[in-house]
Amino acid sequence: MPVKTAAKKPAVKKTVIKKKPVLKAAEEEKKESRYFKATGRRKTSLARVRLWTKGDKIVTVNQKPLKEYFPSKDLQQIVLSPLEKMNCEDKFNVQIITRGGGIHSQAEAARHGISRGLVEFNPDFKKRLRKTGYLTRDPRMRERKKFGLKRARRAPQWRKR
Repeated sequence: MPVKTAAKKPAVKKTVIKKKPVLKAAEEEKKESRYFKATGRRKTSLARVRLWTKGDKIVTVNQKPLKEYFPSKDLQQIVLSPLEKMNCEDKFNVQIITRGGGIHSQAEAARHGISRGLVEFNPDFKKRLRKTGYLTRDPRMRERKKFGLKRARRAPQWRKR
């Protein structure tokens, strides 16, 4: 009868993963190209705002230039008012994504978001922006419709005969 011998197991090599050296220049570039983000709200509108310190100093709303998205001078003035108040018109590249509500509500939501982003950039701005009312979220919302009524408070017309 043949004798069975135990087979030798192959030796397992342990692999050591070496970390790649991080370039300091890349880290510094990331720090400089970072952005400050904030959210602004008004009625049912929501505006997500990013303030970039690098790049072209333009304002885009939903991938369109500000003057194209908000054609009225009044709406453009509403959006840019926090930057003008802090004398920062030419210091930031502003990217805004808005959803919901009407065009005026979106402009006020964008103003709220830009104000919050400026406070994140520099907390010293908070006092001046708070005083002008740009940091206060406007709580007025549309009242919901009630059953038995035509709108929130409008009752059906009453008929005597």
